Amino acid sequence: ILGTAQNNRTALFDLFRQISSNKNITQSPISWIIVGLGNPGDKYYNTRHNAGFLAIDLLSEKLGAGRLTKTKCKAVYGTGTIAGKSVLLMKPQTYMNLSGRSVLQLSAYFNIPPQRIIVMFDDISLPAGRLRVRAEGSAGGHNGIKSIISQLGSQDFPRVKIGVGAKPDASRDLADWVLSPFSAQEEKARSYSLEKAADAAQPLMTTIMRE
Repeated sequence: ILGTAQNNRTALFDLFRQISSNKNITQSPISWIIVGLGNPGDKYYNTRHNAGFLAIDLLSEKLGAGRLTKTKCKAVYGTGTIAGKSVLLMKPQTYMNLSGRSVLQLSAYFNIPPQRIIVMFDDISLPAGRLRVRAEGSAGGHNGIKSIISQLGSQDFPRVKIGVGAKPDASRDLADWVLSPFSAQEEKARSYSLEKAADAAQPLMTTIMRE
């Protein structure tokens, strides 16, 4: 009898937690997720491969959300409002090649389909200062995008590609290049592209909502 009572109490507490959790989600519904890709840690922060992290931090600042400090599903995140919609801004902390695991878990938790997950990431096929926006597409050789496609089982998610420039020397190792910082000569172009990437979220969301 004692064991049964304890089990009932445990089940009741679990039910209360579930109701409380669902209530919180209902009060603050998330309509979109915006992901910035990169690698965690200070030594990677200002590198080319972290353009997505840098763009999402700038977007968070623009929305008045401050630093992304909440943690869930191996990501840091925060929330804001764009075009009247509640958005979740996230940076996976799994390292680039496993980004999809974190994206899948958070999107499943908030019940967000791939079409409403915007991913911002670096693109070596574009010079610094250039952007390319796509509603869907292949990974194009980017390991973070490969991971997201693999985990979501779909490539139908919008993305903002942030130009970081091609290798100046064909013999230079690609990993070494993307993990290098922008040069002083590229700083103005870098700042411009990050600003435009952060600003791209609203028109991209608005366009998709109209379709």
